[in-house]
Amino acid sequence: MGSNSQSSKDLPATSVDGAGASALPAPAITAIVISYFTGPVLARSISSLREQAEIGEIILVDNGNFAGAVAGAVEESSSGAPVQVISGQGNIGFAAACNLGAAAARHDCLLFFNPDAVMPAGGAARMLNDATSLARPWLMGAKLVDPDGTEQQGSRRETLTPWRAFVEASRLYRLAPRHPYFRRFNLHAQPCPQDVAPTPTISGACFLLPREDYDAIDGMDERYFLHVEDVDFCLRFANAGGAVYFNPNVCIIHFKSSSRANPVKIEARKTAGVIRYFNTHFADTYPRAFLWLVAGLLWLSFGLLFVRRAIGKFLRLAGICARTGMRGIARARAISARRSSR
Repeated sequence: MGSNSQSSKDLPATSVDGAGASALPAPAITAIVISYFTGPVLARSISSLREQAEIGEIILVDNGNFAGAVAGAVEESSSGAPVQVISGQGNIGFAAACNLGAAAARHDCLLFFNPDAVMPAGGAARMLNDATSLARPWLMGAKLVDPDGTEQQGSRRETLTPWRAFVEASRLYRLAPRHPYFRRFNLHAQPCPQDVAPTPTISGACFLLPREDYDAIDGMDERYFLHVEDVDFCLRFANAGGAVYFNPNVCIIHFKSSSRANPVKIEARKTAGVIRYFNTHFADTYPRAFLWLVAGLLWLSFGLLFVRRAIGKFLRLAGICARTGMRGIARARAISARRSSR
């Protein structure tokens, strides 16, 4: 599990029987949650998973939290699936923690679930039921939404290629937004499918698959510390003969940015991860010079983000941004008042 050499592997194929149900084991799920200073929303996430009858156990990999935070989050819900906490390893990164949790799993399907997400009632059952019409090997993601119900960026995506990253970084999509050559990576602005649909890339915030198929491609690539590991996993899964699906029937409320992790460090890891991903999967199909160009644009984008955040922090410390914040509060209060009057 989790070796640093992620070569292309073939997944075992399982045909669909005459009744339209795949040869899937008993519907028992191990939910795997990776937590790093998640905050109060962790308790709500764990509770939503324990309420799912199809989830037989929850494995919470503690990559780092305040003393008592994990125990307190688990204790807030007293019934449902048992919770096994794996701790003491320190912050080993998201991909390695996923592999650690998967190695301890006892059930036939794995549900990887973010600690800042909430599963709706019956969500696990719906995902399992919708998977029964799919031939193995399959990988299924859910629809990620904001608390107001709006679909989030990253919920469903195209295959990430160096050209697509170039289009995003250079904003060429503005020239001809409907042209297939300028198709964007994220698909949340496109009409949402009405039912389960093949989708090149789904989000690592919530996805389900048979444990056997996860193990067949050695799980997550641990060279990715945080971010891009899900993009890489979907591509390797597809290259090994698997099918990736997006399920709009299950809406996962995803609060995002609940961790205390430094956002600049997160962006730096994401940028490095994308470049690693391109060098791993596209070094033989793209000119080296173009990969260098894309890498340069990505680091330039990161540098601009760093400068903007540094200036914003300085202005906040100087008190110059206080009025902007007050205007935001005033707008929020006005919206709340209008909704209350309806």
